[in-house]
Amino acid sequence: MSDVVRNELAIRIEHVSMQSSKSFATVKANLERLVPELDQEICRLLLAGEIQRLKQKLEEGPELSIFLFRDHGSLLKIIGRSSNAVQYDIGNPFTASKMTRHRLAAGLYAPLRVILYEDETGGSIFEYDKPSSLFGQFGDEQVTAVARGLDVALERALQRAME
Repeated sequence: MSDVVRNELAIRIEHVSMQSSKSFATVKANLERLVPELDQEICRLLLAGEIQRLKQKLEEGPELSIFLFRDHGSLLKIIGRSSNAVQYDIGNPFTASKMTRHRLAAGLYAPLRVILYEDETGGSIFEYDKPSSLFGQFGDEQVTAVARGLDVALERALQRAME
């Protein structure tokens, strides 16, 4: 007899799409200038157990960072095509800890995923799932409140990248 308990929950996700006539290359460069890559010293401090220095660095650091990026457009070469499309993992380790301290399962969505791709007219499109809708499923107002802050921070960063 198995002791595994499995639950399923249907949730409502708010999906956001932002379109600009600016070129993919311009928007990508803007985003990567405005949202820096995650400082690797953060990982070093965490592994070294230098928690006070880590907290200080995170509190003084950028609102959002790029953890990873993947060139999804190149994957289309498999079918003989290519496209400009990059998927980003964007977030903030300190902000994530403010949610996962209440609900560890919130780590499923931290960092957030954002895709930037070129449309058929040469413009750019960002798409992502609104953080408050992703994290809201946990039914914890402390988590959802932090996620609402991410809604604002992410939209602001992406809007600026498209200006």
